[in-house]
Amino acid sequence: MFTGIVVEMGTVEGIAQKGDVTTLKIRAERVSDTAKIGDSISVNGTCLTVTETDGELLSFDLSRETMKTTNLGELKKGSKVNLEPALKPTDPLGGHIVTGHIDGVGRIRRKTDLGQTIEIEIEAEEDVLKYLVKKGSVAVDGISLTVVDVLDDSFKVVIIPHTAAVTTIGIKKTNDTVNIETDIIGKYVERFLSRSQAENSDQRLMKLLGEGGFL
Repeated sequence: MFTGIVVEMGTVEGIAQKGDVTTLKIRAERVSDTAKIGDSISVNGTCLTVTETDGELLSFDLSRETMKTTNLGELKKGSKVNLEPALKPTDPLGGHIVTGHIDGVGRIRRKTDLGQTIEIEIEAEEDVLKYLVKKGSVAVDGISLTVVDVLDDSFKVVIIPHTAAVTTIGIKKTNDTVNIETDIIGKYVERFLSRSQAENSDQRLMKLLGEGGFL
């Protein structure tokens, strides 16, 4: 589990494919200090497992599914990525609960300079947008952000100077893709309500069948 508070921007040093596995090597000055083989690290919001360590270099194996359902397949040597190690029980929950399981890949429609801040509009599918609410939380490339507006086919966030300086969102351009993870609490609420509604429907049906003499 993560919080969406990026610890550092790492640099992709190598990408190699063998069969259906892609090995990603990332240089991480800070995260590598404590990283061990088997640790979970958020890379652009995607939960990956460390498979090898070599000084500041960390290796990760990516499945074909991960390459297909996230924007990690677009990385190349020299690309910058957001890194966050897994949350420890003693760590503060600075952002919001982030699982590292991507719900969809969005695309930056426009970036608007508001002076000191930047408003970013991101296109997303309905399956993603239905879980977003104004003033709610969303993880964009692993960054915990607040949704400022939800539109028909997009949503907006506002980036402060610090976030722009220490994460990849500051160097992203129009039409660039971003990984999106919606707030897991909304998913649990939807699941609970759908089951409750189904149970109520079953009870109403049984009552009608009983009243009609079919039971």
